[in-house]
Parts: sequence; C-alpha cells; structure tokens
Amino acid sequence: MEIILSNSSASPIYEQIAQQVKDAILSGELAEGTLLPSIRSLASDLRISVITTKRAYADLEEAGFVSTVQGKGTFVAGGNRELLREERLRCVEQQLEGAVRDARGAGITAEELHAMLDLLMED
Repeated sequence: MEIILSNSSASPIYEQIAQQVKDAILSGELAEGTLLPSIRSLASDLRISVITTKRAYADLEEAGFVSTVQGKGTFVAGGNRELLREERLRCVEQQLEGAVRDARGAGITAEELHAMLDLLMED
C-alpha cells in the first residue's frame, strides 16, 4: 500500500492517511487481518510526525477499520465490511447532494449532470 500526501490538500495529513487506508481496505487491497506498518515506521517512511500517524491510526480504529493488539501491531479489522461500505455510500451521497445543488445553481439539467457523471465513471 502506497500513501501519497499532498501539502496543497485542504485535508490535514492525518485525514489523508486515514482516507487512503480506508480506500485500500474497501477496495480489497488490504485484506482482513493484514498487519499495517507500525506508527513509527509509517511516520519515518512518510517523513512526518509520529503524532500525526498515531492520530490517523486512532481515527481508523475508532471508525472500526483497524484494531490494535498491544505488542503485536495494528491490523485490518474484519467482520464489518458492509458497515464500512455503508459509511462510504453515505459519504458519496452527501457529495452528490452538493453536486446537485451546485448544478441547479448553475442551471445544469439532470441530463447534463448524468452525462458528466457517466464520463467521470469511465475514468
């Protein structure tokens, strides 16, 4: 799993890390039970603070994506894949609601919006 950070992103670095790990879990790139890099190792690889990686892992654990076993490491959690997918669906719905509001404000028709979405989905 490769994590790419952007200093120009509006999201804090810990959120960028957490989001990329979530995406990797939901896509199947990271399977249930997979050991994640240690907090120190990830911080060193990304050249960021240990506190930042610790925050990302804590957020992932709170959301149920990973679980930490003291002395062994942090692993991809299992058993709640559908719950995790529902969370992503809810997030996408919220973003689409915003896109629909913007489209209405710009006078874009439903057909034009559908055409845009179809083009974006082809990528």
